[in-house]
Amino acid sequence: MLRAQHRRATKRAAPIIGTAAGTLRVATDALPPRLFLISFDDDEVYEHEYTPAMYADMLATVRARPDLKHWLDVRGYGDQMLLEDLRDDFHLPALQMEDVLSDHQRPKVEASDEGNFFLVNRMLELQDDYCVNNDQLSIFTGPNYVISFQSDYDDCLNSLRVRLRSERSTVRRRPVLYVAYALLDTVLDFYFPVLNRFTEHIDDLEDRVFENASKELLGEILASRKELVKIRRLLTSERDMLNELLRYEAHLVPDELRPFIRDLYDHATQLIELAENAREALSNVAELYQSEVNTRMNQVMKVLTIISSIFIPLSFVTGVYGMNFQPEDQAGHKLPLNMPELYQPHGYPTLLIIMGSLVTLQLLFFWRRGWFR
Repeated sequence: MLRAQHRRATKRAAPIIGTAAGTLRVATDALPPRLFLISFDDDEVYEHEYTPAMYADMLATVRARPDLKHWLDVRGYGDQMLLEDLRDDFHLPALQMEDVLSDHQRPKVEASDEGNFFLVNRMLELQDDYCVNNDQLSIFTGPNYVISFQSDYDDCLNSLRVRLRSERSTVRRRPVLYVAYALLDTVLDFYFPVLNRFTEHIDDLEDRVFENASKELLGEILASRKELVKIRRLLTSERDMLNELLRYEAHLVPDELRPFIRDLYDHATQLIELAENAREALSNVAELYQSEVNTRMNQVMKVLTIISSIFIPLSFVTGVYGMNFQPEDQAGHKLPLNMPELYQPHGYPTLLIIMGSLVTLQLLFFWRRGWFR
């Protein structure tokens, strides 16, 4: 919930025309940074949380233990000086740091000549109204460290922390680039429950089509289709990014990591298929909605046709003979049932009231049958 509220409130820092590429622009309402450092090797693991004021202590800890692997998780971008210090002290490319703060990058991977990587991913979150929010997770890799950036405080990567705390963790025994792989794996894991919930939502929409095919329901169907298209587009970019990662040479991506990355690639392909299946199922629901609306319209037309068929011959007869039957004969004798209302006082307004009442009753009947929806 915190993430959703912050996303709605946070505004991107508008670029200033004429500024140099790589200039860091921090949004005025960005959250103050919090730094979480995990240092580990095969036998030991240390965890520390730092504030921006403790940045020097964090940097000293990393530099004092080059024998350890370090994962620094930065949450919140509300301190430009801290971000500039991170950029300078860890030799992070300025253009890539600018991409971190833009917070709207598509999934991608970039490699430096030194063998370091910059990866961008999108983490999904499905709201109660089935709108998809996606946060950017930016990852830098170095000789013995991985730095991740998130714009909010939600600990979406806690599952990886739990793995690192375990003495039997494979993450601690593998190269530091494996931490980046584990982060990518965590990101993709978020997609499975989102798509599963969407599948359940589509089943619910199908049931509601038979109950009441309203315009509001059509709006939900169209909105869900839009969100699925967004998910599929993100997944396609994720798969392309993983495919590009596999194409790097062995000195950049070690052979021991390639099977894991290929497994991620397979997961991305599977997720794309799930998203495509969900989109097709939603298209079937839309067709079912249209069929249900057409069926209901046919029923309405059937009733109206029957009513019209009944009154057509009656209207013909009354049109030919008229209805002004005299209530008295030529001798002045009263003729029973020959429209005595012609001489009733206030007969004309009374007739208008009767006609208006009939129209009102008809409209009420049509509304109760749902013909106006």
